[in-house]
Amino acid sequence: MAWNEPGNNGNDKDPWNKKGGRDQGPPDLGEVFRKFSNKFGGLFGGNKPGKEGGGLGGAGLSFILIIAVIVWALSGIYTVKEAERGIVLQFGKFERIADPGLRWKMTFIETVLPVDIEAVRSLSTSGFMLTEDENVVSVEFQVQYRVIDPYLYKFSVTNADSSLEEALESALRYVVGHSKMDQVLTNGREIVRQRTWDELNKIVEPYNLGLIVTDVNFKDSRPPAEVKDAFDDAIAAQEDEQRFIREAEAYAREIEPRARGQVTRMTQEAEGYGERIILESQGEVARFEKLLPQYQAAKRVTRERLYIDAMEEVLGSSSKVLVDVKGGNNMMYLPLDKIMEKQGTATRVALPSSSDINDLRNKVNTSRNSTVNSSSDRFGADRFNDGR
Repeated sequence: MAWNEPGNNGNDKDPWNKKGGRDQGPPDLGEVFRKFSNKFGGLFGGNKPGKEGGGLGGAGLSFILIIAVIVWALSGIYTVKEAERGIVLQFGKFERIADPGLRWKMTFIETVLPVDIEAVRSLSTSGFMLTEDENVVSVEFQVQYRVIDPYLYKFSVTNADSSLEEALESALRYVVGHSKMDQVLTNGREIVRQRTWDELNKIVEPYNLGLIVTDVNFKDSRPPAEVKDAFDDAIAAQEDEQRFIREAEAYAREIEPRARGQVTRMTQEAEGYGERIILESQGEVARFEKLLPQYQAAKRVTRERLYIDAMEEVLGSSSKVLVDVKGGNNMMYLPLDKIMEKQGTATRVALPSSSDINDLRNKVNTSRNSTVNSSSDRFGADRFNDGR
């Protein structure tokens, strides 16, 4: 049966107080804490348990103070990453730059601000801008940069990133305002990009932002939507112009070597022809020089031989032969040209027999001898008589 239930025969004893008594309240919390304080005070050399008015002794306070110092010292350990540098502030004032590795700071006195100096950051700007020829274009530009001086990056200006963005917009508007619209939209984009980079460096240099611009990108440039179709046609026409120019240059590169080759070939042929004519002339001179002693030794025989050779050369290139029969009034005509044409066709032609050829050869020799002896004046042989 519980101690406070009815019918407990008057044994209403409070478990919190051994003295017992009916209608007693809950235990006094102050008394409980006082008992615990007395017990712990006795452990650290203070008042003995059971005595009132005790507290923590000097040894207890020293122990607590040592624990607090250890916790404070351990709380100051921090690590700086390899790509970062730590800006150490002492009561809000710059103190030093912390290098990568395990470092320590005084908690509640020093503060560390890590700054990444190896990451490449980027920001962009865009908007409608007025060109030099009073046209409006929409331009989008991007810049990439990184931090090189953590102290200047944090304390030279209020916000280095925002300052760089404003400087970029100012430089871009200045360059676009001093450029033609065609340069911004078509063939002058690289020039605009380089000029913007140079102008941006000039603007940010006096502010010492602790930044370095690594690259700038001309992302997009386009005319307003109201005139976009007309500009697309103009750009297409410029592209066609460049294509035609490249095709013409390719054709010129193809024709020029061929023409030079023809010129070289013709020059070499002319030089070869000249050398051949000179050599032939020199050969003729040498032949006549060798013929002169023979002519002086036997003038008549040499003249006749020269005349016969000349007539043979002249008549040998002719396709018609006339044979003068001695003592007769008729001349026999040999149609050698017709014979040669018939030999070139598919029709077989009957050739003269060997006896006919011998007879013809005898007649030709006889006619030649008679012609030389009796008709030398008619064929110009009298020119050689002057040397007898």
